[in-house]
This record gives sequence, C-alpha cells and structure tokens, in this order.
Amino acid sequence: MLVHFTKMHGLGNDFMVVDQISQKVRLRSEHVRRLSDRNLGVGFDQLLIVDPPSDPEFDFCYRIFNADGTEEKNSGNGARCFAVFVHEKKLTCKKTLKVETAGGPLLVTLNDNGQVTVDMGKPNLDPPSLPFNVETQAISYPLKLAEQQLDIGAVSIGNPHVITRVDDVINTAVDRLGAEIENHPCFPNRVNAGFLQVLSRTQGRLRVYERGIGEILASGTGASAAMVYGRLQGWFDSRVEIQLPGGRLQIEWSGEGHSVKLTGPVQRVFEGQIFL
Repeated sequence: MLVHFTKMHGLGNDFMVVDQISQKVRLRSEHVRRLSDRNLGVGFDQLLIVDPPSDPEFDFCYRIFNADGTEEKNSGNGARCFAVFVHEKKLTCKKTLKVETAGGPLLVTLNDNGQVTVDMGKPNLDPPSLPFNVETQAISYPLKLAEQQLDIGAVSIGNPHVITRVDDVINTAVDRLGAEIENHPCFPNRVNAGFLQVLSRTQGRLRVYERGIGEILASGTGASAAMVYGRLQGWFDSRVEIQLPGGRLQIEWSGEGHSVKLTGPVQRVFEGQIFL
C-alpha cells in the first residue's frame, strides 16, 4: 500500500496528515506505530486522517491517532493543520469549516493573516465524563502521587486534561510527574497532564505531557484547558496568551456557557509517500 502524506506542525506539535478521500488507503493502529517512529518511520506526535463526513451537515470527518496507535478525540493544533491541509489540497474552498470529530463538532476558521482559529466548544468539568473517579465536582482537587500531593483542575476539551499550577514550569519534573498523573488510577482511560505557570492576568507558561506520547512542544487542547482552569481560579482574564516550548497560542473564554476559542499558526514541512 502506497500512502501519500503531508508533514505539518503547529508550534512544533507535529503531525502526519493523510487524505483518505482522494486515495484508497486505510491505516490501522500497527501502521500508526510504525509510521510514528522518528528513526525508522516518518515521525510525529499524532497522525491526522481526513475522511468524508458521515453526516452531510459537516464538511469533513477528522480522526486523530497518538504515536502509540490509540485514537484521540480532539487536538487544537491538529485541527488548525487539518484546516490548512484541506484548503491547500483544494478539497474545499471554504474558509470556515464544520468538522466531525470523535470529541464532537469543531468549527475551524482560516484567517486572512495566516493564523487559524478553532472553536473548541464548551469545556466539560463533569468528572465522570472525563472519566475522573471522584465523588463530587469541584474546581480543584487533591491528587496523591507517590512522593507528593498536587492540587489539580480536571477539564475536558474533547479530551481530558489535568492542570497543575507550578511556580517555575521550566524546572518542573514534567516527565516524571506527567507519567505518574497519566497513569493514575483515578483516570481509568489515562489523562493528559499540564503544568501551568501564571505570569500575569493575560499571560501563562505551559508544558504538557500527553497520554500516549510524552512531553510535546505544544498542545492546543492543553492550552485551552489551562486557560479555563486559570480563569475559574480567578488568575486569568478572558483573553490569555499561553507560551509553550514551541511558541504562543491565543485563547479566549468568556466563562461558563461559552466556547473556548484558540488561535495560532500552522506550518507545512514537506510532502512525501511511503510504502506499507
């Protein structure tokens, strides 16, 4: 099977994008694991699949697979790359797309300045739906780890994130803590872990340990979840710039009942083809 693909990234969060509309390929989990290898394959954080929608109300169906072959429900950086990809490939001429995902519908807009805005939907704070095994819903929860206890927020933006505020995110042990949080028994389906340093009411710094991947350079859903948690705690205003190792994202959230809107850049890296 010959697969044509495009390599793209959003702030260093990198993706292999495959169009399954104009080429007859069907990738399975074992293919994803082989392709994600940065020495023996293409190398990426996630694989993005472009499919026709199952519902004519949508323009496309967009599927996301982590490097370990597990399917993910949402990716803010991936959604921006997806929108640029289908536009560059002339699969659509629309600037605003309604996209079907496993995490629910997404609205994505290509702006005239080259940035892309994703309406990420309303944040979900209901513990059972993440799922998060606690008795009652709250803004902050204690989480007992092997050597310490953390105060965390739990927010789903199509996929689940734990957010922890830290004083110095650069010197935080993200690999160790992230792996422990990801596999904590309170999260039966595992969870993404974000470590947030609040710089001001309009700026934050974030590192994200993503389930099935490890630490990544940027996460759109992670930045959105961090903004929501920070705003609920009274640390942030309604517009915040989140600085990640790969660059900066602009996040807007007016509060309960409103959608989160994420804006950032996209870069196409190269085109390629590979035999599987």
